Amino acid sequence: MRHGVKKAKLQRTASHRKSLLANQACSLINHGRITTTLAKAKALRPYVEKLITLGKTNTLHNRRQAMATLPQRNAVSKLFTEIAEAVKERQGGYTRIVKLGQRKTDSAPMALIEIIDLPQLTAPAPAAAPATTTGSATATPAPVEEAPAAETEAPAEETEAPKE
Repeated sequence: MRHGVKKAKLQRTASHRKSLLANQACSLINHGRITTTLAKAKALRPYVEKLITLGKTNTLHNRRQAMATLPQRNAVSKLFTEIAEAVKERQGGYTRIVKLGQRKTDSAPMALIEIIDLPQLTAPAPAAAPATTTGSATATPAPVEEAPAAETEAPAEETEAPKE
């Protein structure tokens, strides 16, 4: 019987599940948000929130505990610097799960899990404005490229003219 057992097995062995959650936690810490199945997102949420709570108090012992859990050193350093600074005022609930619907191939329920207070998640919205500026900047070289293309098209038009 499963009395008092909360963890989802995710149809994996214990070692595979441990590896899966550790790798997904690294991806979530590095990227700020990831898309995965709903069951994996629900299993990942308490795992990551405990790590973020460790990251809020920057001690050697907490760093070593995080290093024992996470396989990537850069994820541990980002956890203790950027993420800990972003969520220092929050007392829990560091992640958000957003349901995305079903995957087309196998109809598995998909979800987006993200760290709530990360500044880089709010940065892409203003980055969209420079992206349009970049589009304008690429539009400026485009006429320069069109000028040689027009020269190339002109002889093509001349060859088309005798055909008509």
